[in-house]
Amino acid sequence: MLKKVDASQLKIGMFIHDLDCGWMEHPFVRNRFLLTTDEEIYKIRNARIRGVVIDCARGLDIDDAPTLAEADAATEAEVTAIAAAKPIVVTRVSLGEELARAATIRKQAAGLVRTVMQDARLGKAVELDKVGPVVQSVTESILRNSGALLGLLRIKNKDDYTFLHSVSVCALLVAFCRSRGMLEDTIYQAGLGGLLHDTGKALVPDHILNKQGRLTDEEFAVIKRHPRDGYDLLRKSPEIGAIPLDITLHHHERRDGSGYPDQQAEGGISELAQMAAIVDVYDAITSDRCYHKGMSAAEALRKIYEWSKFHFSPSLAQEFMRCVGIYPVGTLVMLESGRLGVVVEPHESSLLTPKVNVFFNTKSQIYIKPETLDLSKALGFGGGDKIVRHESPEKWKVDPFRFMQLA
Repeated sequence: MLKKVDASQLKIGMFIHDLDCGWMEHPFVRNRFLLTTDEEIYKIRNARIRGVVIDCARGLDIDDAPTLAEADAATEAEVTAIAAAKPIVVTRVSLGEELARAATIRKQAAGLVRTVMQDARLGKAVELDKVGPVVQSVTESILRNSGALLGLLRIKNKDDYTFLHSVSVCALLVAFCRSRGMLEDTIYQAGLGGLLHDTGKALVPDHILNKQGRLTDEEFAVIKRHPRDGYDLLRKSPEIGAIPLDITLHHHERRDGSGYPDQQAEGGISELAQMAAIVDVYDAITSDRCYHKGMSAAEALRKIYEWSKFHFSPSLAQEFMRCVGIYPVGTLVMLESGRLGVVVEPHESSLLTPKVNVFFNTKSQIYIKPETLDLSKALGFGGGDKIVRHESPEKWKVDPFRFMQLA
């Protein structure tokens, strides 16, 4: 049986099933091992790891600890309630109208980030007159229909991850700022910071940046230099603003002081840098990488919520959940009827009842004529179904983005 415990409860003889942290935030070669020394327990606590999953069938038990299923269900219920409490959805054009423009912007922005990285390797300053119009295009697309660009940006492969991650952070940060009612210039400057936040990775050798196995301490030290390197690179552009510089330097800082490069604690991290940290982690853990499989948006929000108790601002994490929603555009979902569908539009007042394009019947195992359901409406009025859970596209061997538009 798997149970969720706090790191303070660990004892020699327990079997660690999972260290609940980011892929490179713990000092062990493996995620699963038997605790045999006090030093191992110290390392876990010293790495600021709080939640740990233990396997009681392979080691010592804690009687009153919740099972992993119970802990996940409780967190899922809390996250769902938060995300559905006060949705902020404003759509000016339909998904179909915006998708083509969003696809062009995605391609242009990724190409720009690639150029910025190449120039940075050569020691050249970032040309903001070329970056600015792309940030503006991203912002305008988010204003028209945020689901189009954000949905397309969920598609990444191993080769273009570094570039598309920067575009995703830009778009997500613009959407986040917009949902919080920030001023137009602040939103633009934040978007600029999001697009350029990983510029310092241009100086990280590819064999470290794309390593499939766990990084050594020396390799991780190289990775941890990228915020400072990026900051120094961007300062070569005299017209760069304070906000992009701050986001670039501090997007890996954490509220409990466990981040880098300056180990800043809660009071020392700016609001926009804290927002960028949440966005950066969310996109990273929902993306497929050479060393890990991306998780669903719902799972990622659960992690963000759990980590916000220590690493992120709880209030900002909750606002971000309401911004992106439990079922973002492009999410594959299972309906109560047994049909599969892809979310194409959030509801204005209930993020749990979006519009969904259904296309496959899992009971009869056949594709059906695609149709759009408005889950906020009753049967006979274009709705009459309910989301049961999100689904893995790999499990059903389907590409949900093929069904984001109906013929």
